Parts: sequence; structure tokens; C-alpha cells
Amino acid sequence: MRTAILLSYFVANAAFAAASSEVREVRVWAAPDSTRVVLDVSSRIEHTLFTLHDPERVVVDIPNGRMGKASLPAGQGVIKQIRGAPRESGDLRVVLDLARPVQAKSFIAVPNGIYGYRLVIDLTPPADAVPVRAEHAPGNTARDLIIAIDAGHGGEDPGAIGRNGTREKNVTLAIARALRDAVAREPGMQPYLTRDGDYFVPLPERMRKAREKQADLFVSIHADSIRDRNVAGSSVYVLSARGASDTAARILAERENASDLVGGVSLDDKDNVLASVLLDLSQSASMTASMDAAERVLGQLDNVGEVRKTRVQQARFVVLKSPDVPSLLVETAYISNPGEEQRLKDPRHQARLAAAILAGVRGYFYENPPPGTRIAQLSAAQRNGHAETVSTASASSAESAASPRIIARTP
Repeated sequence: MRTAILLSYFVANAAFAAASSEVREVRVWAAPDSTRVVLDVSSRIEHTLFTLHDPERVVVDIPNGRMGKASLPAGQGVIKQIRGAPRESGDLRVVLDLARPVQAKSFIAVPNGIYGYRLVIDLTPPADAVPVRAEHAPGNTARDLIIAIDAGHGGEDPGAIGRNGTREKNVTLAIARALRDAVAREPGMQPYLTRDGDYFVPLPERMRKAREKQADLFVSIHADSIRDRNVAGSSVYVLSARGASDTAARILAERENASDLVGGVSLDDKDNVLASVLLDLSQSASMTASMDAAERVLGQLDNVGEVRKTRVQQARFVVLKSPDVPSLLVETAYISNPGEEQRLKDPRHQARLAAAILAGVRGYFYENPPPGTRIAQLSAAQRNGHAETVSTASASSAESAASPRIIARTP
């Protein structure tokens, strides 16, 4: 009898241990307008999330959970501090002490090639908060062009990783910042970064941010990887409405579009069939402009280093799906190539890449200046100046032709 009781005790405890979930790591990523908390857990878990006020808190209860050896990071963004402790019920309670009210959402992210199961908590401004929209330009003056610059990946999504450990998210941010500085120095242009730090921005959110700023062009910066480490060179992509240019482009698009899943956000609830069809129908003009700008950027990159694809490629990148903003994606180099990995970390090379991208963008807009912009004025002045030069040269030629020809004769 005693043996049976002991056996039942051990079986029950074994079942309890098997059913319990361990929090193995806690990470925080703070963006300017949101904060994300990620709990790496040992298995798929159930959880309850709710908010409390006075003071502001977000509470997460995990049934039969335990902290394990995870340390709690310092507060970032809207989070002042993170606390965690077991409850008498056997649940684990995690509390986020907040600096101000938020809207909190949570979901379970399934394992991928980088992480296991994760409990993701997103904190954003309340739904009734008034959004702050940037002014495109004063209404009574010629406006500056807005160039949206998108540093690929970020936060818990490192992107491709080079042989020496260089992370794509870091080099794309460095190049994006170099491009921002170059654009800021360009008369008639203003830069806007979709992310300016090490945090994750969902793919549709990147384009939404650009459209909210009324961007004239969207440029996404990446650094690809491939199994063959000898492959090198830059490529430029635009959206394809009907499939990719080749198999490699299709595979790349699938991998880049999966970034949302790496970051912990499913794309399933972002689109439906009707929205997709309407989107494709409305993009033809934007895609034509995208191709023109992309060809010019690709031509300038050819002056910086090797170009992998001599023609602009097309693929179905989620980040390029905007019906009214010309968009292109620049694969600056193959981070999987040791030589290119080293160059990508060099600030001088980053600046050269930024200068080449800007030169292509400048060339496109001076040929296709939007009405009412400073670039339109500068482009017109440039053309008029050239026309005056040509006119003067033509007049001189005509005057010479009309003058009597004096032929020297030998006496």
C-alpha cells in the first residue's frame, strides 16, 4: 500500500514537472512608439494578460510556470521595471511597471530557425491617443522630398549572419544612418528612418510609417547571404506583381518576408484576398517609377563595387507593397562572403554605398521631379542653365558660320 502511494506521488510529481513551463530568457526592445517584451519559454504555454491602473501595470500570469535561471532586464521604453515571482497557486506572475498607460497585446510565437517558443507582449499607445503626423512641407512653399530609409531586420530578428558573426541588422542600420546623413545634406530632400535603433518593426508597419510621413520614395537596405561564400556583389529589387525574376529572387523574397515570423508577428491577419487584388491593381504606376529609380541606383552601385545582378530584379517583397510610394530594396552585398562581410563593417564603405544610393535617387528625381517641390525648381534651373549654355554655343556656331571665310593665299 505504501509503495503504491509513493509511486502515485512520484508519478504525479513527474507529470507536474513535465507540464510546467520555464521562462529561460526575457528580452526587451524599445522603439520610439512601442515596446516589445519577449519571454523565451520551454514549451507552448497558456497565459493570461491584463492591465491595472494607479499605478499603470501590465500583468501576465503563466499557469504552472517558473522563472528558471532567467534574469529580468532593466526597463526600457515605456517600461520602468519588470518583476516576476511565483504565486501560491503555482502560477508564475510577471509584472511590467509602466511609465504611462498603454494598449497591451500578447501572442505565442512558434519555434523557428533562431528561437524556440516565445511569449511576445507588445505595448503601444492607447487606441484613443492622438497620432503625431509629420508635416510634409509648409503649404505655401515648395516642399522637400521625403526619402524613407528602411534598415532591414532589427531587434530579435538579426537577419543574415556572416562567418565572423556580423549581423545583418547592424550593418543595415549603419548604412541607413549614413544614407540619412547624406540625404539630409542634399538640397530639397529630407530623410526619414523607419527604425533608428536595435528594435523590431513588422514589415507592413515599415511601409505604413513611410506612408504616414507621406514619403516620395521608400528604400529598404539589406545584406543578403547565400550558401556559396564565394558569391559577392550588390543587387536591387522592386516589387513583382507576377512572380520573381528568377528562383533565387523568389527564395530571397520568401526568406525576407518570413522576418515577421522571426520577429514574432504572423502576417495572416494583415491581408485578405480582396485587399491583395486591389493592391496589385493599384500599383502599376508606382512600380514603373520604382523600376526607373532602381535602375539608376543599380548603375551607381556598379561604381562602388561588384554588382551581382546587372539588371533590376523583381520579387514579391511584403515591405515593397505600397500602392502609392515608389519602393526599392537594395541588397548592398553578400554578408556570407568573408571579404564583403569585412567591407560592410567599414564606415568608409558604408558611406560609399550610401553615396551611390543617393546619387541614383537624385538622378531619378531630377529627371522626374514631383510638382511643387524644391527639386522641381532646382531641376528646372539646371535645365534652363544647360539650355542657356547650349543656346549660347549654338549662337556662336551660327555667327561663325555666317562670317566670311578668309582663306590665306600664298603670294
